[in-house]
Amino acid sequence: MRIVKGLLCVLLLMVSVLLEAKDYNASMFGVKSNGTTLNTNSIQKGIDYISANGGGRLVFYVGRYLTGTIYLKSNVTIQLEEGAILVGSVNPLDYEQNFNWTALIFALDQQNIGITGKGVIDGQGFTVANNLVDLIHKGIITDPLKYDRPGEGKRPQNIYFRGCRNIVIRGIMLKDPGSWNQQYDQCKNVVIDGITVDSKSYWNNDGIDIVDCDSVSVTNSYFDAADDGICLKSHSPDFVCQNVYIHNNTVRTSASGIKFGTASYGGFRNIKIINNLVFDTYRSAITFAAVDGGFVEDVLVDSLRSINTGNVIFLRIGERRAGKKGRMNNITISNVYAEVPATKPDAGYNYEGPVEDLPRNISPASIVGMPDVPVENVTLKNIEIRYPGGGNAEYAEVGLNELDKVPEMAASYPEFSMFKELPAWGFYIRHAKGIKFENVILSASKKDYRTAVVLDDVHGVTFNSLKVTEPGVKKEPVFSYKSTDVILVKQ
Repeated sequence: MRIVKGLLCVLLLMVSVLLEAKDYNASMFGVKSNGTTLNTNSIQKGIDYISANGGGRLVFYVGRYLTGTIYLKSNVTIQLEEGAILVGSVNPLDYEQNFNWTALIFALDQQNIGITGKGVIDGQGFTVANNLVDLIHKGIITDPLKYDRPGEGKRPQNIYFRGCRNIVIRGIMLKDPGSWNQQYDQCKNVVIDGITVDSKSYWNNDGIDIVDCDSVSVTNSYFDAADDGICLKSHSPDFVCQNVYIHNNTVRTSASGIKFGTASYGGFRNIKIINNLVFDTYRSAITFAAVDGGFVEDVLVDSLRSINTGNVIFLRIGERRAGKKGRMNNITISNVYAEVPATKPDAGYNYEGPVEDLPRNISPASIVGMPDVPVENVTLKNIEIRYPGGGNAEYAEVGLNELDKVPEMAASYPEFSMFKELPAWGFYIRHAKGIKFENVILSASKKDYRTAVVLDDVHGVTFNSLKVTEPGVKKEPVFSYKSTDVILVKQ
């Protein structure tokens, strides 16, 4: 747990620095708390002054503080006391863009910065986004309005930090962004602790995005998002997202709970995901993907609970860019309890997962590589997944005797439902080697026409204490096709 100790040391050091920092009341700089005065210039003057005079905290007390884009500077912390709300302007023209992203709070190449307290950042993103649509229709702003909504980069995030060092985000609530909620891009030593995220008012409202960062902890936080909850990305082939510790969080989304690799140009290394809860989530509890030429290696998931979630585990290697194949190895997933519902798990939320994927049978957990690049060295230990069963054979597209018909879809966007109907209800594993199952329990509430576990081109797989329960069924729990060294140890 070297990464944990290192991050704790960074946190303690940064907290000690913050305790010694001088406080400045935001009102000293003419900032108004009436909710109607646009405070952009006043807040920026305060930040600039504090940074130029040795650092400190810009403190906001009870009130609503309206602002457009502001830039956090080195050695400055924004302190939002309980009852303080930093409110984003609803005028899209009050926001600035950097690195193709728009944000309420930017920090670019700064150090020793933070946003702390019990207050709120409210981006008013639903209103901002709809006002942006109006400006696009008037021809003031140019945008193709893909899917009838503005591009992600033109809608303001609440936070975008790039190239920064020593960041603390603690205690605050982040709500209602116009795009992604908070993005940390090419940053180092980032501590996210005890925050609450309400990010489901518009499209692409992720909970948190960690992009090409080194040494990040996300702990003790609550994420409620329309899009992915805790999302790691690698936008550059020259960077690696590494040394990330995700601990003791609760996540609900209409996409995937804890996910990395949708953008996977560089790679992901040394990621620890410990003691987290995912619930009412449309897609996968955990998704790891290497689909843009990057790699995924040395990942530990331990003590995960997944309740009322459409899928539990999805590991995928792809080739979205011709000639750029990803790779994935050394993944351990242990101590998991999961319940997959028969019905839509995010029904009734502001933005639900796509109904065009329905009706369909419940998809299995999946580990899917490519014919020439298998997923390697995956250990699944102490896992219990409860499925509804009752698969409808009328939806079947591929049977056990025709597995070659399952499309590779190497260039497609990686999602658990991408292969449509599969002949497994528990686990589907294809193009993999070195897979270990130890004390894995798969249960179906109703009889399913499909087989519990299907192996296709899997080499070196051991099932040690695999228990499958399905009412009224006596068939073998594992079907193997084009696979070698399959060992089933029966207890």
